[in-house]
Amino acid sequence: MDEKHLLQGLATNDRKSVETIYKESFNVIQSMILNNQGSADDAQDIFQEALIVLYEKVRQGSFELNCQIRTYLYAVSKRLWLKRLQQQRRMYADWNDADEPVSVDADLERHQQEDADFERMEQAIQQLGEPCKGLLEAYYLQKQNMATIAEQFGYTNADNAKNQKYKCLMRLKKIFFQSTN
Repeated sequence: MDEKHLLQGLATNDRKSVETIYKESFNVIQSMILNNQGSADDAQDIFQEALIVLYEKVRQGSFELNCQIRTYLYAVSKRLWLKRLQQQRRMYADWNDADEPVSVDADLERHQQEDADFERMEQAIQQLGEPCKGLLEAYYLQKQNMATIAEQFGYTNADNAKNQKYKCLMRLKKIFFQSTN
């Protein structure tokens, strides 16, 4: 689903859209909070609050998203987390004084670069073709072991499947870096 459809789904309380947004965004926000004096429960609370902010903005109808949903939710979550830390009087030393306006420009820029890299990687994977695409998905996304992959793709043993996976990774890397030049 593209960003526009996800936002429309969020506005209409479409469960699949909400789940997709959650899957694509939560881990980054959880990492940020866990790395800055937070717990898994804090991460869930903050993410829910950020999702509600996005939901309310989308429901107003005039909201225009100028970045990816994940980037927007990260920026909102960071502000909410800083505010909570300030309220609890346990500001992390590296975060300076929360009374000052919080600049999320650097984080937004970094996340926009990551988003661009993810898009280039998706394009590179599409160019990769079969059986490499399927083999890498089986290993990295479906978490299958090499013996299962060897059987599924017709390799004589797990070592041959592992060698083919390496060749596929090198080919993907070459395609990816050619697209950056």
